[in-house]
Amino acid sequence: MTTPMNVGRHQETERRRQRVRAALTSAARDGTVLTVSAIARTARVDRTFFYRHRDLLEELHTAAREPTGPTPGHGPTVTQVSLHADLANAGARAARLAARVQQLEKRLSHVLGEQAWRESGLGAPADIDEHRRTITQLEQQNVELASRLEEQEGELEAARAANRELTRALNQRG
Repeated sequence: MTTPMNVGRHQETERRRQRVRAALTSAARDGTVLTVSAIARTARVDRTFFYRHRDLLEELHTAAREPTGPTPGHGPTVTQVSLHADLANAGARAARLAARVQQLEKRLSHVLGEQAWRESGLGAPADIDEHRRTITQLEQQNVELASRLEEQEGELEAARAANRELTRALNQRG
């Protein structure tokens, strides 16, 4: 049984559905955001209206996936998928740049730290390799001189012993 109240409710529901479709068409044409909240606000309906009328919700999701912006042939088309891909690419690029910045900051910190260490006078001199080579040469020279000294001391001792023998032999003859 149809009562005037039921008829009025169905007519009001149909008017709301028409407002939702008009809002969807307008938003798709203008390139505005296609979300349940935005279309519900424009059509002056509650968001739950979409969930009670699944066909309207499916129309909204279909319209959101379709290209928006310039008409075909007049430039690139923009879809929600392409926008998500652009966002993901931008996020990945930002992560790479952040890692590079961190790497450069670490390198700069290391270089500045070494410079400050050298300038403070606490660090090793810049020509430390030259000093090490000099030390090695001096140590080798020291070893050579020590062996020559030891050899000459041996010769001196032998000369003294020969001198004592000669002196003793001369003293016994005369």
